[in-house]
Amino acid sequence: MHTVWKGAISFGLVHVPVKMFSATEDKDISMRYIHKECGSPLSYVRKCPVCDKEVEWEEIGKGYEYEKGKFVMFDKEELEQISGQADKNIVILDFVDLQEIDPIYFQKTYYLSPDQAGSNAYKLLMNAMKDTGKIGIAQISIRSKSSLAAIRVLDECLAVETMFYPDEIRPIAQVPNLPGQEEVKEKELTMAKMLIEQLSTPFDAAKYTDQYRERLLDLIQHKVAGEEVRVAPTQPQTNVVDLMAALQASIEAVKPVVTDPGPAGPAPAKKRPTRKPAAPTAQQAVAGDDISPAPVKKRRSTAKRKET
Repeated sequence: MHTVWKGAISFGLVHVPVKMFSATEDKDISMRYIHKECGSPLSYVRKCPVCDKEVEWEEIGKGYEYEKGKFVMFDKEELEQISGQADKNIVILDFVDLQEIDPIYFQKTYYLSPDQAGSNAYKLLMNAMKDTGKIGIAQISIRSKSSLAAIRVLDECLAVETMFYPDEIRPIAQVPNLPGQEEVKEKELTMAKMLIEQLSTPFDAAKYTDQYRERLLDLIQHKVAGEEVRVAPTQPQTNVVDLMAALQASIEAVKPVVTDPGPAGPAPAKKRPTRKPAAPTAQQAVAGDDISPAPVKKRRSTAKRKET
């Protein structure tokens, strides 16, 4: 892995020298802009419109436009100094419970490994956080960008999650067309809960794949081979008018499929326990039908029948 940052974690008077590595990688398939007329890839030129010439990276600075056409300029050293990037410290401000942080705050994940002779302090911090169940909230500057960060234990490694500041989170009140205080129909709510229960399963990240990337790679291979490819357009989904019908169809679609018992036939029936009333079907649960079991007639014993 490529080291993206070197510094130290500090909590109290304890310093833990660490190296930072990106925990994720972008697997998007990159494409170039091509001139359709001749098939050549386009290039981007950093050109000054006043001097009418291409500008090299060494001649480029950064500036803030405080009025139209007026800028204040900044050197790289100035920006590093005010961002705290120069001291290379991740200062833990507080320890909190992970459950208290909404996922909307998280940006990007990095791994941390001990640097130089910091293994003992690294393991000390990691074990202390494990035992207390706490994560550290810190401030960090990476590439002149200051952000909050959550330091947590991930397996046997310390990980850093860069976070947005609160004023970078847009208020929910700005979201248009949110539903008001309309009442939800009880029958539809019951069906929706049943559907959620049937679709509930333990999280397994391995079962999810980037289907768009897979289809695009397949399409690229066909085009490289010179094949003519036509992609059938997908049918647009229509608005669901009958929620009950859609919920019922969804529940039917996710019902477990009964497997074929095979040539050996069904397995021998096991002795069943005392019979209980049957569970209500989806239709009965929603319709509110009376589903109490019918009374069972008592059978007279064989001895009684003979006396008769």
